Amino acid sequence: MGRTPVTAPEYGIQLPVQSQSTLYAEPWEAGAGPAELVAVARAADRAGFAYVACCDHVAVPRRLAPAMGTVWYDPVATLAHLAAVTERVRLLSHVAVVGLRHPLITAKQYATLDHLSGGRLVLGVGAGHVPEEFEALGVDFRRRGAVLDECVDALRAALGPDEFPSYAGKEYAFDGLGQRPRPAQERIPLWVGGSSPAAVRRAALRGDGWLPQGDPRERLPRRLARIRELREQAGLDGEFTFGAITEPLYVGTPAWDVGRRTVTGGPQALAESLREYRAMGVDQVQVRFRSRSAAELIDQMDAFGTEVAPLL
Repeated sequence: MGRTPVTAPEYGIQLPVQSQSTLYAEPWEAGAGPAELVAVARAADRAGFAYVACCDHVAVPRRLAPAMGTVWYDPVATLAHLAAVTERVRLLSHVAVVGLRHPLITAKQYATLDHLSGGRLVLGVGAGHVPEEFEALGVDFRRRGAVLDECVDALRAALGPDEFPSYAGKEYAFDGLGQRPRPAQERIPLWVGGSSPAAVRRAALRGDGWLPQGDPRERLPRRLARIRELREQAGLDGEFTFGAITEPLYVGTPAWDVGRRTVTGGPQALAESLREYRAMGVDQVQVRFRSRSAAELIDQMDAFGTEVAPLL
């Protein structure tokens, strides 16, 4: 399938603070801000994390605010800020709802981010799920899948090497319009998020990687097999990054209730659990840690990078 064999999956992290849904935010994040974001990003840089990730929502309707919250930092601004205070960790949008914006706007923002960061961008994209958000911005929510397909194709052109990219589709068309700076990378990795059949197909046929959405590990082999099948049928043999999101983790024996789904224990126990992803053919895992403060989260990240990751 053209995948580069790996001896162990890379590991990345969704940043705290920048999105505060009640589904996953820790209580301490409500009082946190830029200082904690910078500290966590620097910890990721130091502890060998492959990427830090930031979510995307423009506006949250009142009906969803109790669950989703309204704290959603802009991914481009946030990742650019963190690029300036880190050295090597990659910058992932997980995920950018690119259908809410014209592809030339998205290309200008993310090409600039890649240029300023020295080529550290990974562009994760997804269809979105909030109808009111689309309505407010004048985009047809019912057609978001088709719009995303075209956005991906348009972004391939706009983020390519040409200063004057060209694209002609049903929704978007541009030609003879120069955009500089160009991305530092010759080809920006484009990972597609989502676990619906349409999202899995989109990832397989249009993406360079797949970002699952809430799939427990027992469901992953079926999804991975489907992507491989679709790519083989389409004759696609380029490199492709298969992703996974782990259960919450806690390195060591917690002295507080971390929840029944959290995987806990010493480095050997956690590594043994996470090696299951390697056996499935996963290339990168997004890890998350239970914590009561930014300091505890950073301690967990440091422990994972120095004690667990070498055993993977």
